[in-house]
Amino acid sequence: MPSKLAIAGGKPVLKRADYKNWPVITDDDRKLVNQVLDSGVVAGGTAPQVVALEKEWAEFTGSKYCLTTCSGTAALHMALAAVDVGPGDEVIVPAYTFLATASCALHQMAIPVFVDVEPKTFTIDPAKIEAAITERTKAIIPVHIQGCPADMDPILDIAKKHNLYVIEDACQAHGAQYKGRMCGTMGHAGAFSLNNLKNLCGGEGGLYVTNDTDFLKKGDLVRYFGDEADEKTLRQKYNASILGYMYRNQELPAALARGQLKHLDELNGIRIRNAEFLTTELSKIPGVIPPCCPPDCKHVYWFYATRFDPKATGIDTEPRRFRIAVEKALHMEGVMVGQWQVMPVPAQDIFQSKIGYGKGYPWTINEAQGISYDYNPDNFLVARMLCDTYTNIHGFTPPNGLDLLERIIEGFHKVFDNLDEAMEHADDDITPGFDGAMYGVG
Repeated sequence: MPSKLAIAGGKPVLKRADYKNWPVITDDDRKLVNQVLDSGVVAGGTAPQVVALEKEWAEFTGSKYCLTTCSGTAALHMALAAVDVGPGDEVIVPAYTFLATASCALHQMAIPVFVDVEPKTFTIDPAKIEAAITERTKAIIPVHIQGCPADMDPILDIAKKHNLYVIEDACQAHGAQYKGRMCGTMGHAGAFSLNNLKNLCGGEGGLYVTNDTDFLKKGDLVRYFGDEADEKTLRQKYNASILGYMYRNQELPAALARGQLKHLDELNGIRIRNAEFLTTELSKIPGVIPPCCPPDCKHVYWFYATRFDPKATGIDTEPRRFRIAVEKALHMEGVMVGQWQVMPVPAQDIFQSKIGYGKGYPWTINEAQGISYDYNPDNFLVARMLCDTYTNIHGFTPPNGLDLLERIIEGFHKVFDNLDEAMEHADDDITPGFDGAMYGVG
């Protein structure tokens, strides 16, 4: 007879102490952080750790140039500014991503135009991009979502055909590859995040890469107040030539990221092994749809997102309600699950109210000419379906190993063997998720 679910008073399969936290801190991290403390140099655009990280990340990705930044969001904004995206320009972004992919356009007074995503990879659907292009379109931002490469060849072909810039949001894709090419390096510029959750952890920070000298110089101006530096002395002129921001990184985050970079391939390998184990085992459970890796690509699994299908289990209920019930039951079994994004980005309040720089701006730039922007979430059916049906499984990241994953699978089997009981608790006051310490958050 199946065991009683923990949500109904049974014994949980796992407890919090069974999970090990990310990031994995090594002697390399401690050594480099101590170098900062011993040097007394803790900041500066030409400081030793920052410069070394830029060189090492450029070498790792095969990019000509790299700038460290204070965040992946800053890197995205720098990239749009570098290619001269400006007021009234349109930037095509996927409907399922993190807000920053779209909001970086607003920071340039540009207007995000959303395109639905593919149902298997959750990346922007190239077949739907051209329908979104207008005479105002300036750039496309494909996102390598959760470490899964976007389908770049058709995206690059479309961009070339329409003379558009491509800015890669690789903030979740350190080391991911598309047909042998590093994600983040195929467009005009690429952005990576170094925050505590990411495969390459600096605590906070970001990386901006490009192969174009002009985009490097413009990105660097945006990074630090638009203030030019003397070419010989490298000292500030205190004469801003463009509107810039304070987007520089600091020595301690750069040092930590350098230490983490020494182990990135190794730790990505563990992620991939663990994810493939989960995929193999979860595929055996009717109603569970694991993530996929596109052919000839390297998926580095920042997060591991799986979807649920009630029809495949014989349960007659709405997909969203089914997902919620399963999440709650798994959570009570000690299986850490929970959503990352809960709605398509265009459904968020900022796009529904169009309150950017004052109400209606920058949209009013084009709306004054009779152009309208429809952010109805029903226009993005795949993104909506995804948000209704997916959850992320936590604990597959290093230093966790197969012993933990086997018990996670045990938890899944227990819940799916007792789905009727799980459905009875769909409305219980339970909030699935993880505690911050699991990903280095205080």
